[in-house]
Amino acid sequence: MTRALLVVDMQNDFTEGGALGVSGGNTLATRITAFLARHADEYDLIVGSRDWHDADGDNGGHFASADEPDFETTWPVHCVAGTPGAEYHPDLDTAPIDVHVMKGQGAPAYSAFEGTTESGKDLADVLFDRSVHEIDIVGIATDHCVRATAEDGLRAGLDVVVFEDLVVGVDPTRSAAALEEIRNGGGHVDRSDMDEGLANPGGAQL
Repeated sequence: MTRALLVVDMQNDFTEGGALGVSGGNTLATRITAFLARHADEYDLIVGSRDWHDADGDNGGHFASADEPDFETTWPVHCVAGTPGAEYHPDLDTAPIDVHVMKGQGAPAYSAFEGTTESGKDLADVLFDRSVHEIDIVGIATDHCVRATAEDGLRAGLDVVVFEDLVVGVDPTRSAAALEEIRNGGGHVDRSDMDEGLANPGGAQL
């Protein structure tokens, strides 16, 4: 079975200090890098997704304009294409990533399946071309883009696994509910082996 890893939105604006920083994001970048060091060669394909919003306009109502953001459908300005906030977190090792997809680009987008490569190919086509049947998902945020990506993967008929120790969410209650929704939808929520005495390259316990 051909297997892919999706690294969802590990971007500066979604980690501590960013426009929509999620608690635990910095540590997560380090943990995913350690996971990649241990397991990258077990995947047939590794994909990184990023929000990549337009600098002009409200991106289809995604960015709050005159009103305050409700943090459900409208958000502060974040992950504008070409800005530091849209770049991958510096502690994420991007070398193992084979394909990069950008989502948003003028419209609201949450799922990595709404993203396209630089050449315009969407994620579903990338996975189909590689005969991928199973996807493992890590990244940010459990209750938004991770959930949406998992749900779209299930709708595409893929075997979906979310590593609950390699995702972080905005709200703990909504994040727990999101994982339960993924289970109820036929997906799998597992833990990686990253807590089994693994040390990072600097020797500190993760």
